[in-house]
Amino acid sequence: MAMNHTFAAVEPARKDVDALQEPTVVEFGTDWCGFCRAAQPLLETAFAAHPAVKHIKVEDGPGRPLGRSFRVKLWPTLIFMKNGAEVARLVRPADADSIRQALQQIDAGT
Repeated sequence: MAMNHTFAAVEPARKDVDALQEPTVVEFGTDWCGFCRAAQPLLETAFAAHPAVKHIKVEDGPGRPLGRSFRVKLWPTLIFMKNGAEVARLVRPADADSIRQALQQIDAGT
């Protein structure tokens, strides 16, 4: 699966995210967030070497249960999951290398 470019307005349930067995990155943010937009080229670069990793982009905001369940405070927040468990977390990543390193922790294909 390639990098996802669209924030989903309808978020999945936490139980569904926890049930995912494949390597997954859950990205919390919004289309209008400057930090989120700045992170997109970094994500694109990092994801290029990890096509098997599932990427879920979730539009976040006050009262959104999925973001609150992960205790998201700043955007973008990237949750790296393997076998339904959080393995790594990046908040406002500043470079593609930190994203690549977190992806390597969950992607068995690398």
